[in-house]
Amino acid sequence: MPDDFLIRAGLAGIGLMLAAGPLGAFVVWRRMAYMGDATAHAAILGVALALATSLPIVAGTVIVALAMALAVTALSGRGRAADTSLGVLAHSALAAGLVAVSFLPAVRADLSSYLFGDVLTVTKLELLWIWIGSGVVLGLLRWRWDALLTATVNEELAQASGIDPRREKLVLTLALALVVALAIKIVGALLIAAMLIVPAASARALSRSPEAMAVWAVLLGSFAVLTGLAASLGLDTPAGPSIVVAAAAIFALSLPLGDRGR
Repeated sequence: MPDDFLIRAGLAGIGLMLAAGPLGAFVVWRRMAYMGDATAHAAILGVALALATSLPIVAGTVIVALAMALAVTALSGRGRAADTSLGVLAHSALAAGLVAVSFLPAVRADLSSYLFGDVLTVTKLELLWIWIGSGVVLGLLRWRWDALLTATVNEELAQASGIDPRREKLVLTLALALVVALAIKIVGALLIAAMLIVPAASARALSRSPEAMAVWAVLLGSFAVLTGLAASLGLDTPAGPSIVVAAAAIFALSLPLGDRGR
């Protein structure tokens, strides 16, 4: 039988992918990869905020992630290129977070766990919060699924159907912030975007509908979690990066399928 910490780590990763899989599909469809990366980088500033104010890590990360999204929206509305705004804010927030954490001597040694994750130390309470948070995100996406799809395919069609594309983008932004907050314990701020994008990109080759792509993203992401944990245990490698490497290997294997389907 696997040790308890391995079981908790596996369940935490699968719980994360229940939300990250469908959300990652929208990130791929809407070409929001840079947005996901920027939000993930800003998570370190959220960690610093949480540690400095004794807030839960999830709360601090969500606050900063939402602030990041609002700031990018404001800058883009003033005519600045969105990708430039994301780049400036993402790296500035990451650097500011690293500097802020350096003023907290008690957590300096643990900074790597926030950057690269530490899924093997997930506690039962953290596991519970991961599954609750994923359930909230999954429920939010399920509730807005049709509207989100319509707004993703064609914003003018969405408006004609009485759907506000800005509201649907806000729903995705909120979901993204929650997933980043949940994932920081598992794969860390520097690798969160990979677990959103890579399983969804792999699922594209196997799917013939949006719903199928979301399901395949969950399954492939969960398989990457279990494979990465097994590799980490056998090869004595960091768990978070091992999970992402496993996801990347699955993506490489899926490429011929995608080419065949064209």
